[in-house]
Amino acid sequence: MEHPVNDPGWPGEWLRGVLGICVLGILQSGPTYGYAIAAALAEGGLGTIKGGTLYPLLGRLEEAGLVTVEWRAGDGGPGRKYFSLTPAGTAELARQAAHWQAFTEVTRSFVDSHTHPEESPS
Repeated sequence: MEHPVNDPGWPGEWLRGVLGICVLGILQSGPTYGYAIAAALAEGGLGTIKGGTLYPLLGRLEEAGLVTVEWRAGDGGPGRKYFSLTPAGTAELARQAAHWQAFTEVTRSFVDSHTHPEESPS
């Protein structure tokens, strides 16, 4: 099922469950700032993630030692807070990715078996 990029309509509880791993995945490509993370999430099909959701998550990732923060001067504008993965963040991303893969396989199998039951013989 395809969803418009700007408004996929994913339930909030689903997004809360995957947002951390998605942000860690974005940071695996290198340091970046909050607006660019939000744009990557939207472009990836997760929809618009508001700053009131994203920045507290980034703060929790920093407190957990999974990301570091560095202020950088802006080009003709205000400075930006750049986030980078730590080695612990890279390890946590790998751990969560493996768990997510297993979880999605179990979930897909369960949902498929309960929404598409085998046809009864006539």
